[in-house]
Formats: sequence, C-alpha cells, structure tokens
Amino acid sequence: MMQRVLVTGATGFVGGAVVQRLAVGGRWVPVAGCRRDASVPEDAELAVTPTLGPEADWSGALRGVEAVVHAAARAHVLHEHSADALKEYRRTNVEGTLALARQAAHAGVTRLVFVSSIGVSGRSSERPLRFDDEPAPEDDYAVSKWEAEQALVDVSKETGMEVVIVRPPLVYGPDAPGNFGKLMEWVARGVPLPLGAVTRNRRSLVGLDNLVDLLVTCLEHPAAANRVFLAGDGEDLSTTDLLRRVAAAMDRHARLLPVPPGLLRAGARAVGRGEMARRLLDSLQVDISHTRETLGWEPSVSVDEGLRRAVAPLVG
Repeated sequence: MMQRVLVTGATGFVGGAVVQRLAVGGRWVPVAGCRRDASVPEDAELAVTPTLGPEADWSGALRGVEAVVHAAARAHVLHEHSADALKEYRRTNVEGTLALARQAAHAGVTRLVFVSSIGVSGRSSERPLRFDDEPAPEDDYAVSKWEAEQALVDVSKETGMEVVIVRPPLVYGPDAPGNFGKLMEWVARGVPLPLGAVTRNRRSLVGLDNLVDLLVTCLEHPAAANRVFLAGDGEDLSTTDLLRRVAAAMDRHARLLPVPPGLLRAGARAVGRGEMARRLLDSLQVDISHTRETLGWEPSVSVDEGLRRAVAPLVG
C-alpha cells in the first residue's frame, strides 16, 4: 500500500529534488509542501503549507501523512537586514520546526527526516568530522540547526515519533544556489580566479542526487530511527581540484591564478570577506563511514558525474 510523505520546502533546491525522486515510483506518494501554488510531478500531490514558524497550522498538510521530510528552513541570508539575525533563524528553524514536529506526532506521523547542516559539527576541520563529535556550531544558521535537532530529539522522546537527522556539507547540483552556483558561472564564463594554489585543503561535498538518495534511505531504513547521519560523496577535493573538475565537466579549461592562500586570506579579511575565504581555503572533511555501515548505503553518483549533471544547465 502506498504511503504519503509530506516534503516541506518542496519548491527549494533539496526539497524539490526529493519530491521528484519519490514521484518516480516506490512505496511513497509525495505531498509537496509549498507556500504557494506550484507545479508538481504528475504522481505527487500539492499541499499549500504555512510559512515555517511557531504559529503555523500544519493540520491540513499532515492529514493522512505517515512520514515527513523536513527540508524547509531559513537558510544563509547573503544580505542580512535583521537587527537580530539569530532571533530570526531561531523563530523559523527552531520554533517553526518544533511546531511542525509536535503537530506531526499528534497527527500520527511515525518518522520525520530532518535536513540539518554539517555546520552543526563545525565549519572547518583538522580531521574528518564524525557523526558523534561534540557539536560546534559557530554561525547563526548552524546554531539554529543544532537547537532544532535538540528540539526534535525532545519531541521524539515525548511522543515516540522517530526522528532521523542528516547533516550534509555543501550540496551541489543543477541550479545550485549560493557560492557554488556562482563559482560554476564564473568558470563557465572563463573568469580568472585566484585559486590555483589552494591545493592543500580538503573539502567534502555531496551531490544533490546522492543526498536525495540518502534522505529516501533514511525515510525507509529501520536502522535509521533516532540517529544522526553525515552525508557526502566519499571523495574529498582541494578547492583547486574542484574548480578544475568543474571546468572539465564543461569541457573547458579553468583559468586559475596561483595566488598564495595566505595572501588570499589577508586580502579577504581586509575587505570583510573573511568567511568566504574560510569556505574556500580551509578544510572541512566528513567521515561517512557510520552512514555506510549503519544503512548499507553508498554514494551512487561519482563526483565527476555529479559535476557533469550540475553544469548541464550552463553548457546546454
């Protein structure tokens, strides 16, 4: 018998891909949770959902739903206008998630899969981060995700609803938002980038298809209940290598200037771009061995294939 699963943030980068994957067949009927009318796959249902927040009423969207994939969130805001950004993140990502979880449990939902962030574990690493490392969130977004995780664990203990937490690193794919999307555009346009000497750092990434596959596995696998999993492609790259492989996926040559990383870091700090420099220059590695061993899961799409899929809209 087909079961219905509510996917929040269904018009977003990750949520939309989850709906597409669930709609192609299997045991689930995806209910695409959107804040407005939107087109959905033929085998999906549409549920106009409230803005994520503490007063949101999810009763209509949760009716007849057995599981939830919670991908909606207030994500990184490039041009923050709020005088208290952390308060805004908490209102949406913590209080909003808590309201959804409590109503889901009351409605009889048996499992909620939460798309968190590797930022909960830290934003740089001297060794690969593990699922059981002490959380070390630094920015407001990561703090809100960590607090949301704790709130979900409390709801699970109170109600018995199973909660699965997935912490992905940078997610790339077609029409990726944020800095990765900009890097792909710059490479496609042949813009010279001063990143040709950033060869000693290592960054873990996860392709959109691999992340979606893991989320669906967490939706279904008995051993996933009430656990934390880290996501990744299983291959770590330096920034220079990543850009070269992005260019190769476009059948182009990356124009990379060999500027020393120390000079890049100092220059970025001088113009208030220290955080961007950290993302490009520091290491952030993820150990997915626990995910593999517990779920019997393997990334099915290689980095090179994932990059080819990611750049496809740019190369036509």
